[in-house]
This record gives sequence, structure tokens and C-alpha cells, in this order.
Amino acid sequence: MQEELFKRLVSHCKEYGFIYPSSEVYDGLGGVYDYGPMGAELKNNIKEYWWKAMVQMHENIVGLDSAIFMHPKIWKASGHVDAFNDPLVDNKDSKKRYRADVLIEGEIDKMNDKAEKEVAKAAKRFGESFDEKLFRETNPRVLEYTQKAADTEKRLATAMKNNDMADLKSLIEDLEIADPDTGSRNWTDVRQFNLMFSTQLGNISGEEGKLYLRPETAQGIFVNFNNVQRTSRQRIPFGIAQIGKAFRNEIIARQFIFRMREFEQMEMQFFVRPGTEMEWYNYWKAARMAWHKAVGPADKLRFKDHDNLAHYANAAVDVQFEFPFGFKELEGIHSRTDFDLGAHQELSGKKMQYFDPELNESYVPYVVETSVGCDRMFLSVLSNALVEETVPDAQGEDAKRTVLRIPAPLAPVKCAVLPLLRNKEELVDKARAVFNELKYDFLCQYDDKDAIGRRYRRQDAIGTPYCVTIDFETLENNTVTIRERDSMEQVRVPISDVSRIVGEKTDLRRLLENLK
Repeated sequence: MQEELFKRLVSHCKEYGFIYPSSEVYDGLGGVYDYGPMGAELKNNIKEYWWKAMVQMHENIVGLDSAIFMHPKIWKASGHVDAFNDPLVDNKDSKKRYRADVLIEGEIDKMNDKAEKEVAKAAKRFGESFDEKLFRETNPRVLEYTQKAADTEKRLATAMKNNDMADLKSLIEDLEIADPDTGSRNWTDVRQFNLMFSTQLGNISGEEGKLYLRPETAQGIFVNFNNVQRTSRQRIPFGIAQIGKAFRNEIIARQFIFRMREFEQMEMQFFVRPGTEMEWYNYWKAARMAWHKAVGPADKLRFKDHDNLAHYANAAVDVQFEFPFGFKELEGIHSRTDFDLGAHQELSGKKMQYFDPELNESYVPYVVETSVGCDRMFLSVLSNALVEETVPDAQGEDAKRTVLRIPAPLAPVKCAVLPLLRNKEELVDKARAVFNELKYDFLCQYDDKDAIGRRYRRQDAIGTPYCVTIDFETLENNTVTIRERDSMEQVRVPISDVSRIVGEKTDLRRLLENLK
């Protein structure tokens, strides 16, 4: 069922101009996608929501837009040259490559799914008398599946932490993991694979050297710490926010735009006094979850602590969203200690310190990071929004509709203006006049092709919150019918009220006020 939903979502994205396969006329390029007219608008709205929530709503957070190309020593200091790897394994028969940890995580998901199916069957069998907690604690099959999943997860985390490629190979063999496409279990040894794309830039400081496409946006913030702190006159605690492209040579890009080779990050690095990092870590956990809950249902969001901390972190948690393919990472919140500024200070020879007037001393600040993938956020919004439903009291083709219930402030198009008939010049002229007024306030569409019902359905499919219909009564009294997307309720209002009605419901302030 969920697999079918995901297929419909991918198809819907292309049909309605949200996402296209990149370079499609040349049969595409794996793991790379282009955002179409609707997709570009939705993505921009998500970025605006993040930026306003992060920068506009905090007087101690400022913005930055650093370059994609940076000095190669930056990636040496950050640890990316030596440690930014994924475990790679090849299937000897299919010749396909996979991430070993992803294959194992897939098996863990299967074990947990089996346990959930046992619970669901029992709930159906026992009805209202079913005690789920007792069943989970006593049923032998559920206990077997959950224990095996927990043991495997622990072993995976230990192997990843210790860079134990041999044990990852043993895990794949012990779990009898097969190639998802061919069923073959003929695997190579597991080996490390660096994810950075490299290129060449003529001459760097008198020496020929490698240049990398940045694999994350955070380092551009760290190396600009002194510049931003001095010019913005910020005092600790303060943050630097950035939205930008990053690039990773993924072993296997998968699940549509969930894992891509070119993607966009929305990151904020919050600089704090050493010893206060856990206080701020917990603050940003709560703040970021509130941001997600303002646009998505709480039951599809959860925290997941990291089993295997990165080399720079003393605490880390993911905000996970329940995509059609399961709960997966949407955002990471990390306490990065003073690793980054300290490493750049050591390799560059330049001080990365802050003089604290309250303590009358200088120190290298600690950092709490929030990092959300813009593309994953885009996918979560659409995954939650796509609905196929039966329309009450409708028949034939009109009995079903596909609607994107995107939160109104994020919707690509805020309002559609529709003349009742396209062959009546007076209706078209009036509709054009209304459209030309509304377009100053928000993105609108004008549409006069096909019957009015079909036009409503097209707007439902791209998530337009309101449709304004101009009919013959409009010519008499300057009123229009305004239709709301989710309820399909239609009311008659004066033309002069349309901008206010649509504006109030689609203003980002409605989301930002939920973050107090």
C-alpha cells in the first residue's frame, strides 16, 4: 500500500510540474532531479519559512551565503578528506553497488515490520479487549523479532563506530541479505568509499591541488566565524544560518529525492559558551520539532538518538518523518563541541576565538547545529499532502479527486482566478481584471480551459488553497464565488474582500505564530 502511494507521488510530481528527472531527453542522470514550475515555488516557500523562523524571528541569528568552492585545507581540517566515507559493497553477479549499512538497516526494518504485523493481526483478532502493551511484552514472535532487530542495530552501530568493514561483511552474510534486484548473495568485501566530488583548480597558493565540491554547508559558516561575529557585532550565544547546495557522490542514490548527489541544505550553527552546550542542544531540539509540527502531523514525527556519534559530536539526534518507505531522517541536531573552530584554528594558524566580556576571557566557542535537508522537507510535505478521496454527492468522473493538502502558506499557487465560461468576453475581461489586481499580493493562476469542474480538479492537484470564480452575477454586483480547497465549501464575497481573505489564510505568519 505504501509502495503504491510512493509510486503515485513520484508520478504526480512529474505530471503536475513539481519534479522532473534531470537530463531526461538524454535518458536522465542517476540521483539528480530538476524542480519544475510548481516544485520551484514550493521549495522557495519552504526555504522562506525556514529562513524567517530562523533569522527573522531571532535577533541573535544572522544569515550567510558562502561559496561552494573553498580552499581544500578546509576539508582536511574538518575531517572530510580522511573520514567522510560510506561502506561500499558490490554484488559480484548483478555488478550493482550498495551501501552495506543501508542493506543491514533494511533488514532491521523488515524485522520490526514483522513484529508490527503480529501486533496488528492480534489487535484485529481480539478487538476491544486487546491489550497491546501486554502482547508486546509476552508474545514470543514479537519478542524474537524485536530482540533480533535490537541486537543487529547494536552490532551495526559498533561496526560503524570502529570502521570494522569485516564485521559489516559478516553481518550481511549472517543475515543472509540478498541483492534486492536479483536475489544473489555473492558479495565482495566491504570497503570505504569517500563521498566528496573532486575537481581541479589551476593553481592554489603556488601548488597544484585538488578542489572539492562542498559536501556540506557548515564549514563555510565556521571559517567565516570571525568575519560574521565582528561585522554583525553579535555576542555569544548567537547563530549563523545558511541555505545552499551541497554535493555527495552517493554510492547509490535512492528513494526519489530523499537521497541525491546534488541537494540543498538549510543549516544553522549556534555558537555557545563551553559548558552550556547541552542546555542549548535541548532548546534547539524542542524548537526544531515545533517548526516541523507546524506543517506536519505529530504522529508522523519522532526523535531518534544516534547510536554512532560522529567524530565531532558529544550528542546527536535526528528528527525523523514517516515517509511512505518508513521513518527516515529529516533533520539532524548535533552538539559539535569546539571541534570545527578548533581544527580550523590549528591548521590555519588563525585564532578562532571569542572574547567573553562577562568572563573577561577568550575561548573557542562550542557549537550546536541544526541541519535540515530542503529536498527531504519538500518530500515530507508532499508525502503528507497527497490524498485521493471520494467527493460526497458526486457521480462519475467527479466522484473522486486527487488533492494536495499542502499547508496554505507553503502552497505554490495561493489563488486561481477562473471565468465561468471562456467564450463570454465580458466574463474573461472581468476575470483578467481580478487576476491583475490579485497578482500584486501573491502568486495567482488564471485558467479558462475546460469545464469549471475540471479546472477545480487541476487546482486541487497542485494544492491551490482558493479558487475565485467569475460568473454572470459578478457582472451585476461585483461579487465572486470563492472555493476553499480542503472543504470544497463555496461562499459569495465581494471582490474587494478576496485579497484579504486569501492573504490571511496564506500568510506565513500563521505558521510562525505557532512557534512561540
